[in-house]
Amino acid sequence: MAELKSDNLLEMMKFHLTTDAGKELTKKIGLVYQLNIAPQGEYEGGKPDVIFSFKDDDFLEIATGKMNPQVAFMRELEFSSEIHS
Repeated sequence: MAELKSDNLLEMMKFHLTTDAGKELTKKIGLVYQLNIAPQGEYEGGKPDVIFSFKDDDFLEIATGKMNPQVAFMRELEFSSEIHS
């Protein structure tokens, strides 16, 4: 499996979701988000509600506040959603 620049950040996010604050956030949001970060693969925990596809560098810039997510969306960010209002 290829190593990503964002691996450390993803591990921190994964750890945070196991804390009380992370569990509360997960409960509050109530949706499953899938992040596809090139060059890695797919989510294996069921069907996500929303899928975001990023290049590793773009994800890292968005997550660290160096890139506005709206700018990324207009440039190259891809997403799909199964959420219907």
